[in-house]
Amino acid sequence: MEEVEHKIAILEEAKQALLDKNAFLLRELSTRTVHSSSSHQDTGSILISVIIYSLSKLIERRDFVRIKDWDSIIEKINSLLTSSIKLAMEGDEEGFANYLGKVRKVLEEASLDLKPYLHEVMRKACVNKACRIYEHGISMGKTADLLGVTKWELSEYAGQSKVSEAKYNQTLNQKSRAKMALDFFS
Repeated sequence: MEEVEHKIAILEEAKQALLDKNAFLLRELSTRTVHSSSSHQDTGSILISVIIYSLSKLIERRDFVRIKDWDSIIEKINSLLTSSIKLAMEGDEEGFANYLGKVRKVLEEASLDLKPYLHEVMRKACVNKACRIYEHGISMGKTADLLGVTKWELSEYAGQSKVSEAKYNQTLNQKSRAKMALDFFS
């Protein structure tokens, strides 16, 4: 139940951040969702992370001004998010993920002129979030499958980022591991 409450809180904050055009908050919300995506590996959490990150990029780069009827698109997205929240409260995980998929579709079809660009933003968001989930220790293959990216795309992006320096990938030295083993078996 705690996970459902987390998703609902993230989506409620995201709805307001969209209205306020607050790219920083959207990016923060996406980042907070990555840990949840890594832990639960469910479609809903992953979709939330990708969608919110994509929206943050569109707002941050001011690309939304090139999209005709941006305000009505945000209204539609917020309506779909409200419906997904309702389904999450009812425990309908499949319906929840389905509505998030509709949000993604609305976003991808927002403008015919920008369709290739929006598709690229969504693709890069998937690769970025895949890398962040991979940092949490999920295998590259599983992460690539979860986000619908290729292992090649993920490995290329991870190689350019500082995945090995992420705090989740730090190993303990021998002395610390030995102490942990002794504590465990004591």
